[in-house]
Amino acid sequence: MLRTHTCGELRLSDANKTVTLCGWVQKSRDKGGMIWIDLRDRYGLTQLMAEEGSTAAHIIAQARSLGREFVIKAEGVVLERVSKNDKMPTGDVEVKITQLEVLNSAKLPPFLIEDDTDGGDELRMKYRYLDLRRAPVRKNLQLRHKMAQQTRTYLDNQDFIEVETPVLIKSTPEGARDFVVPSRMNPGEFYALPQSPQTFKQLLMVSGFDRYYQIVKCFRDEDLRADRQPEFTQIDCEMSFVTQEDILNMFEGLVRHLFKTVKNMDLAAVPRMTYAEAMQRYGSDKPDVRFGMEFSYLKNQAPPAPREGANYELPSGGLGAFDEAELVVGICAKGCAEYTRKQMDELTEWVRRPQVGAKGLIYVRYNADGSLKSSVDKFYSEQDLQNWAGCFGAQPGDLMLIMAGPADKTRKQLNELRLEMGNRLGLRQPDHYEALWVLDFPLLEYGEAEQRWFAMHHPFTSPKPEDIALLDTNPGAVRANAYDMVINGTEVGGGSVRIFQKPLQSRMFELLGFTAEEAQNQFGFLLNAFEYGAPPHAGIAFGFDRLCSLFGGADSIRDFIAFPKNNSGRDVMIDSPSTIDQKQMDELKIKTVL
Repeated sequence: MLRTHTCGELRLSDANKTVTLCGWVQKSRDKGGMIWIDLRDRYGLTQLMAEEGSTAAHIIAQARSLGREFVIKAEGVVLERVSKNDKMPTGDVEVKITQLEVLNSAKLPPFLIEDDTDGGDELRMKYRYLDLRRAPVRKNLQLRHKMAQQTRTYLDNQDFIEVETPVLIKSTPEGARDFVVPSRMNPGEFYALPQSPQTFKQLLMVSGFDRYYQIVKCFRDEDLRADRQPEFTQIDCEMSFVTQEDILNMFEGLVRHLFKTVKNMDLAAVPRMTYAEAMQRYGSDKPDVRFGMEFSYLKNQAPPAPREGANYELPSGGLGAFDEAELVVGICAKGCAEYTRKQMDELTEWVRRPQVGAKGLIYVRYNADGSLKSSVDKFYSEQDLQNWAGCFGAQPGDLMLIMAGPADKTRKQLNELRLEMGNRLGLRQPDHYEALWVLDFPLLEYGEAEQRWFAMHHPFTSPKPEDIALLDTNPGAVRANAYDMVINGTEVGGGSVRIFQKPLQSRMFELLGFTAEEAQNQFGFLLNAFEYGAPPHAGIAFGFDRLCSLFGGADSIRDFIAFPKNNSGRDVMIDSPSTIDQKQMDELKIKTVL
């Protein structure tokens, strides 16, 4: 080894030792008679020093010639620092240089390689190999490493076996768009990159591998945002001879194990909520339950029914927008009655943004003196507003915010407003974690444009046994044996009990619009396997990148991936995707499209 120690391990107990360090020059400070150099590697930072009069002149000259990011090897003696730095682990010591060697010089980097950098996202992505030298990004990847390590530890201890599944597979019509790969040896035919190993892990259950897992790359050709990448990683798991309850207990155990071993936190037992209840209380199937502001209903003509005590029958003859609306629903923002007119106008404009799409916002102030003041005073009496306050559970000092319109759309808009108010009031702290199981999703959703049913999860999800009869009479009412884990309003994992009998799976394909021939062509391998003794099985997949960003207290998954793509799906560092030359196109029998 060129070095005896790393730049993160020297302590006061190492004083007077002769050591050799290697790393990158973060910065240097020349004070005339003294030169200090901050030397960095992935383990930390150590201060080197050279002093005129006691350090050889040629070393002083070398030290003065060093630039940022030069790679150097320094030998010296560990000394106790006169001015200690309690903000760094090595801050009690420094190394007085006795030998110095430049292993490689460096150009001036395009941005500061420090915790607080001056580089924007695109610039840092272009020079990602430099960005990865920064401590915050390095710590994110160290967190990711530990998450993977502890995931394997937990699942190994539960008798799971890690099995790799193929990356070049068959394209299927359900779900997101596939990335496709042309086959040179089979002209005109294509592989697809897997959106998940779903069918393969089910086949592993048929094969008798009753506990499978894989930390696996998956690919989806879809529009991108902060929490999506075209290639992403899943903790993919499947179990045989289990019920939904077994899955919930096993993987609640995994998440609690990760919180304990990675963050040293004891996550409380994870509560459960049905999809219908989540939509009714929060307008979202992934509610953030760290704070209240549950929905209260002034009018509701569509399921799910509001919870008891948060419902009021709004009389007609008032505001026309309320009379015509399918849903009139609101939230109570505690302590916000003092919001100014300017603040209310800004909030109204916020909900009118295209990202939310509301037409407007009604408010009722419950003043500290007990009086009520609203933006619809001319339509409703003081008693009406008192009734609303009772429905909302409002107290003096609170602010009621109300929306009206079509049920599904309005719930979604109010959910966005609820989350925004949670942000503004500081109720969504990233270091406070609340997990939730959401259960009993609808099995199917109807696409009006396509005039057919779609699987809300995927085509292999089992209906609740008591709802199977409804497949023939009322498919939209069938509940799925499906479950999602939500942490702080983010879906981090989801799965289901699977269909394992050929007749029911064939019926499911039929409901989704497949002919018998199409189903056999696309999924015949799975249907055939079910005829050879498929066991009952169920599984789940966690979004590993999302889980890492959540543990790291960040909104974006990008800094928890070593080499991510930008929002256009491009790797600006290697300039990918890119064109290929005509020879390759000819070999693949692909014609150039202009």
